[in-house]
Order: sequence, then C-alpha cells, then structure tokens
Amino acid sequence: MKAKKQTSNTIIYIVLTVLAVAFLVPIFLVIMNSFKNKLYINTTPFLLPSAESFVGLRNYIDGLTKIKFWESIGYSLFITIASVIVIIVCCSMAAWYIVRVKSKITSAVYFLFIGSMVVPFQMVMYTMTKIANMTHLDNYLGIVVLYLGFGAPMAVFMFTGYVRGIPTELEEAALVDGCNPLNMFIKVIFPVLKPITITVAILDAMWIWNDFQLPYLIIGTKYRTVPVAIQYLKSGYGSIDYGHLMAVIVVALIPIVIFYFACQKYIIEGIVAGAVKG
Repeated sequence: MKAKKQTSNTIIYIVLTVLAVAFLVPIFLVIMNSFKNKLYINTTPFLLPSAESFVGLRNYIDGLTKIKFWESIGYSLFITIASVIVIIVCCSMAAWYIVRVKSKITSAVYFLFIGSMVVPFQMVMYTMTKIANMTHLDNYLGIVVLYLGFGAPMAVFMFTGYVRGIPTELEEAALVDGCNPLNMFIKVIFPVLKPITITVAILDAMWIWNDFQLPYLIIGTKYRTVPVAIQYLKSGYGSIDYGHLMAVIVVALIPIVIFYFACQKYIIEGIVAGAVKG
C-alpha cells in the first residue's frame, strides 16, 4: 500500500513538473528574446543571445518610448485599482445584503447575478459600446462602471458563498453594542471577508490589467491602456518588431506578477472557503 502511494505521488510530481515546464518555457523565451535583435528573433528564436544578437536594454528603451508606455501604464494602474476597489466594495455589500435579507427580491437579484455569468461578452459588446457613448462612459472613469458590471456576477457569487459561513452571532453582538448596519459591515463583516476579498482582488486585477477588448472598444486610443498600446507596435504594413514587443510585454507583466506573488497564499483559501461554506 505504501509503495503504491509513493508511486502515485511520484507520477503526480512528474506530471506537475512537466506542466510547470510547459508553462514556464514560453515566458522564458519571451524574456530571452527581449534582449535580442529582431532579425535574430525571427531566425533563431530558441537560442540564447550571442555576442552578435544581444542588444542589451535597447529593445526596452525603444519599445517603451515608442508606445508612450509610462502614460499607458498610468491609465492601466488607475483603471485596474479603481475597478477592483469598486467591485470589492459594492459586491461585498450586495452579497451580505442578499444573504442576510431573505426575500423573493434578494433571491431574484442573486439568480440574476448568477445568470449573467453565462452571457458571453460578444453578445452585449455592440449595445454596450453604444450605450457607453450615449451616457459618456467612454473615458477612463466611465470604464470603471463597466468593469463593475462585468465583474459583479463572479464577485457576488464568491462573496455570497463566504458570507453564508459567517455566524450571525457576530452581527447580533454588534447590534447590542449599538452598531448601525454600515458600521457593522465596516467594523465586523468586512475584516472577516479578508481571504475572499484578496482572492477576488487578485482574479479581477489580473483580468482587468490584461484586458484588451473592453478598453479598445470603449476608450480606444484616447486613453490607451498597456494591452491597447502594445498593439501599436505594428507598422503600417502589419510588420512587428518582436524585440520591442517582447520587451514591453515583460515590463507589463512585472506589476501584476508582483501583486500575485504577494497575495497568492489567499487564493486557494478564499476560493475553497467561498465554495464550501454555507
């Protein structure tokens, strides 16, 4: 029995190692080729930089300058941070209300959130773009509202599952101490939601930071986020300087990777707790 368990663990370890290598190799190739001349990227993409192909930080400097990277990263940071904060605040409050106030209306609202999770973006993108233009949401502030709409279903679903596992005795004690509903949520409920809050923040931050479609459709070239700005590395005839492209991609990955590794221990804890509780 012990030998079978060791064999099973070995097989799992080998499979996971192969998967890890499969995921890491493309990232390594992007980083490696970001230091090479574009001619050598096309001819020898799998070879390490040599004395002839190595260009140092030239791809990074030229690529970031060409797309006005620091302006784009400013818009990306603002939109990502603002959207995540709005999603967390609004959806955590909504989930708490849905769980604690049991009525036909709250049940209908909850199932409306769940049902909207299966609606594909392509089905609503044209009408959404038209409405955004009509209501003047086609700017870096208005797009935060749109991200709230698209991010709310999953966030409410995860928060709701977690709130169901919070004992009502905490809220009853807060009421005895004289807390009103807003103070109760801020001082009692929201601190307890820390694991699922960080999980939602990570998932939404990765989605919004890397999103191309919504910023391209809504704010276009006026307020270019990083994914939109990267598209402008193409020349007028469709040719791409892959050295510049890979250098910009590497820099664009750094903030979200740092954020992910800083908070990764809460991801599994939050997802499992939100799925199991209640």
